[in-house]
Amino acid sequence: MTMLVVAGLLIVALVTTAAWAMPALARPSLPFGVRVPPSLTTDQAIIEQHRIYTRRVLGLGALGLLVSVPLILISGIDTMLILVPTVLGMGDAVAYYLAHHEVRAAKNRGKWYAGSRQGTTTDTTLRTDPVRVPWVWLAPAALVLIATAAVGITRYGELPATLPAQRGMGVDTAHRMSTTWPAAFAPALVQAALTLLMPLLAAALTRARPELDAARPAGSARRYRVYLTGVVRLIMASTACANLTAFVIALQLWEILTPSVIVTVVTYLPLGLAMAAWIVFEFRVGQAGHRLPSELGEEAEDSTFVQRDDDRHWHLGGFVYANRTDPALFVHQRVGGASWTMNLGHPTTWAILAIAMVIALLSATGTIPLPAR
Repeated sequence: MTMLVVAGLLIVALVTTAAWAMPALARPSLPFGVRVPPSLTTDQAIIEQHRIYTRRVLGLGALGLLVSVPLILISGIDTMLILVPTVLGMGDAVAYYLAHHEVRAAKNRGKWYAGSRQGTTTDTTLRTDPVRVPWVWLAPAALVLIATAAVGITRYGELPATLPAQRGMGVDTAHRMSTTWPAAFAPALVQAALTLLMPLLAAALTRARPELDAARPAGSARRYRVYLTGVVRLIMASTACANLTAFVIALQLWEILTPSVIVTVVTYLPLGLAMAAWIVFEFRVGQAGHRLPSELGEEAEDSTFVQRDDDRHWHLGGFVYANRTDPALFVHQRVGGASWTMNLGHPTTWAILAIAMVIALLSATGTIPLPAR
């Protein structure tokens, strides 16, 4: 039970930390997903909303910690794993949207873009000489996958008739399930999916539309290239961390490791290290590389333009982008951190969503089986 309580508290802490860091990681000109001129990034309205948002997120996190323990004791870890992160995430999203709404209202009242020269910029070298995917960085994830498969194949013939049920990031020894190869090799199948899909995602991001600054086109293009290189490498490293976590879960599933507090900490440790690496990267490099130091000659660069105010194409606090006149399929999201979103104004986006919906409907009707987890 102690292990389950620790796991629940860790989840609440992770959700709260991610929500707190999100606006701090965004570019100064995109506070809470609102495009503002560089000269007004320290406006009092923006500073005040940062304070209010931080208080709300920390308050929600404290409430989540207080609720998690009794909820685990009364309803079990399954209810907690679903209910608390969902409600906490929704509360944080509401706090973010309220801050977004207030900053946008202050921007409209003050007519912050009045009299400014607006423009956009691009870097054609990202097409002629794109950022290369460092495939060698995938080696650790592949090696962990191979090790997991090897241990699983060796252990499979010695497994009992039932296995402990997988619960979130661990196993529940009080509930057991029949030993079948899909159940026994579920962690390895997750590893295989991650090892295949994450590099494809990294390759797609190298072709996504870059987030550049019209006021400093050359400097922002160089910074973005450095930033994108770091993002692609972190994706590969994070895949290895996720595979390590799945490996520890597999060892518990195959009853090689006995669930305990130490094992739970070891299970979460790779993911925690990955999250820490992302946060450190974002704080040092910044969204789209805006925190990187200027090189010789870049400090004085000024095209006299400011980035075009395109708030009308962004919705739900800067999470959703829809622009029919934009040919880009993937665009850099306005929220803090290394995140991209699909353009809902692009026909391909709707085709992908339609395929996903058809698969979901076929699964719901039992026409095609999908994994339960």
